[in-house]
Amino acid sequence: MKLHHNVALLAAAALVLGGCATAVPPVEVTRFHNAAPAWAPGTRYAIATAPLDGPAASMPPIEWNSYRAAVDQQLQRQGLVAAGAGDRAPLLVRIDFVRSERERGGGNSPVSVGVGGSTGGYRSGVGLGIGFSLGGGPRRIYDIELAVRIDDSASGNALWEGRAIAAIPAKAPAAQPSLAAAKLAEALFKDFPGESGRTISVP
Repeated sequence: MKLHHNVALLAAAALVLGGCATAVPPVEVTRFHNAAPAWAPGTRYAIATAPLDGPAASMPPIEWNSYRAAVDQQLQRQGLVAAGAGDRAPLLVRIDFVRSERERGGGNSPVSVGVGGSTGGYRSGVGLGIGFSLGGGPRRIYDIELAVRIDDSASGNALWEGRAIAAIPAKAPAAQPSLAAAKLAEALFKDFPGESGRTISVP
């Protein structure tokens, strides 16, 4: 009877862990704007050719390009059109992102599964996440923040700004730059332009 009980526990744990390994953590999103932007379909935009000053400037080119491509795709889904090289555009899009690494302590039990997290302010290093342990020590977590600002090219005034934050286990498929960038950008532009000043959780 005890053997059957242990087998059942291990099977249940395997199912839960399998779900955790493939799950994409929710993303915490906040947007700001003075009034809902109403750009005509076909309005052209240009993306700044390099990350904003700060941690993103030292990121590997492949990671920067992943976030640029993901934002590009979402902007075009809003009906905007990328300006050609050297062309002037009424909108200037600035992108910034930060990826930091931390460890979440492991448990002493043979199998320990937990789902949880908390929300925090910008650059707080705290986000929403899913973690699990097999008693093998601490788990590495990536805290990733994507920030996008759309400026009026002529005046330099910000028209729309948004930030997306997620905590992703380092070994999860979603931690890959291309997947993380796509997930955060999609969440950031969900129901664009979004309610100004409100923070939402996007699954």
